Amino acid sequence: MTLPSGMVNAVYRETGVPSYQGNPLIEALPPILERKQLKAGLGGSIKLRPADIYLDGETRIHIISQLLDGFFQLLARHIQLESKISIMLRGGYVGRNLATGDLSAHIQNGYERIMRGDLSAFRFDHVESTAKSLAFIGCSGSGKTSSLNRILATYPQLIHHPEHNFTQIVFLKIDCPHDGSLKSLCHNFFREIDSILATNYVGRYGEKRHSVETMITLMSQLANTYAIGLLVIDEIQHLSVRASGGAEKMLNFFVTLVNEISVPVVMVGTPKARPVFETDLRSARRGAGFGSIFWEPLSKPSAEENVLRTEWGAFTQKLWKYQWLTKASETIPDELRDLWFDLSQGIMDVVIKLFVLSQIRAVVTGTERITPNIMRAVYQDELKPIHPMMEALRSGDPSKIARYSDLTIPDIDKKILELSNLLESSKDQIRKSVQYGGNDQAIRLHNMLVDMGYDSELLEPLVQRAFEEYTELQIKDLMPIILKWYQSSEQSPPVKRKQKPKSIKAKDWHTLNSDDLRFMHSQAANEEQMLGAVQQSGLVFNTDQWLASVD
Repeated sequence: MTLPSGMVNAVYRETGVPSYQGNPLIEALPPILERKQLKAGLGGSIKLRPADIYLDGETRIHIISQLLDGFFQLLARHIQLESKISIMLRGGYVGRNLATGDLSAHIQNGYERIMRGDLSAFRFDHVESTAKSLAFIGCSGSGKTSSLNRILATYPQLIHHPEHNFTQIVFLKIDCPHDGSLKSLCHNFFREIDSILATNYVGRYGEKRHSVETMITLMSQLANTYAIGLLVIDEIQHLSVRASGGAEKMLNFFVTLVNEISVPVVMVGTPKARPVFETDLRSARRGAGFGSIFWEPLSKPSAEENVLRTEWGAFTQKLWKYQWLTKASETIPDELRDLWFDLSQGIMDVVIKLFVLSQIRAVVTGTERITPNIMRAVYQDELKPIHPMMEALRSGDPSKIARYSDLTIPDIDKKILELSNLLESSKDQIRKSVQYGGNDQAIRLHNMLVDMGYDSELLEPLVQRAFEEYTELQIKDLMPIILKWYQSSEQSPPVKRKQKPKSIKAKDWHTLNSDDLRFMHSQAANEEQMLGAVQQSGLVFNTDQWLASVD
């Protein structure tokens, strides 16, 4: 039998949990993930190859941009969320066992509701719900949707049970309609099922003149017909902006799904949705579940804390490793880390975008490292739309923060393209800062040899020498010469030819090495900053410290 795309045949496994035993809908799910497996399952997809640092600027910009969607750092909040979803998904199936007839009882009750046109009607009153609900709230940019998508991706969405002739939908994720209407929600529900099963429920139910109540009943029946394990409703904050009673009716329906039809529901939204949850999910019956998760921005470590042991430190330290700059430092300078937090206020999406745009600007300007000046310039020039939100967060005033609960950074791809276009016009300046004086052929040859397994440190003087001595030869002719030198250099490294020092204009000082006084001068706004940078680098004798030690 050829299965639809994304569908797998059921393979039943022991779960180790007595209440899950003998339930095909649970035993067909992947094993409960341990922490190491979770880290591997949710991890990012970005690969960092040392040779890529020497690629041309345009190519590096494309590689750097992958961080926007591909970077992920597992934090405690992700472990908590995955654990709750895992329990909700499996727990909701306890009362809908395919092998014992419990699921059939739910389906019969659904048929009764359709025939009577009453969502509260039932045929079998012994059927109990084991489903739970969860309100998942966090400001825009906190990684709610992306984290949920990664967690859900550890499960197959469709499982076929040949011996039961049954198709199981493990999870269904839909967006709450902007108009907050139940009719639009039902359309979204039918449309999502059609997209994964190639059915036509939108045509059968959505386009007919069914009342909203009838469509809700049909939606409920489909939830059990396909044993939907988890229903995720994203953008739930749209409920709070509807003036009519639609929002309340919709939440009542979600509660009915949980308590009577036994489908676990995760409602995801920004802080704008918080009052709706607090009002409508307060009672014991409605709140029967996991309550709520509230994701705040990453917090700034206190002076007493070890930065690297905090979520902020772990997140930024992992992100810092993904640099494709020739002069990048291995560790984050304290001044830069503090500035990074101040500009982003710990919102993960802003942290990543600020890092990506700063790195691209470092390539474009030829600085080839992220500096406080570059990060400030990126924030001022590229991230102006979020300045009001950042100011509100810095103020700590809840009333101001509430105005900006939906954070958006528009046209980020356009900003990257604009920076990329600047690269062509400033290529001469960039080439002064990259290896081999910006010789693209030399850089390309170096990368080819590194990928072939030759040591990068030994190659650099050899490639440099080859292009100086054989200016007329092509790459294919230079390669055997360099390889011959390479074999000799392992016993006797070649003596580097003495070169005349090059004169660097003041406008290009920002491309020099970090310990160069001219680079420090280019980054300092005034004499006091310059003096502080020089003292911190250890390039000058600190008389104050010496006198203190003598005393």
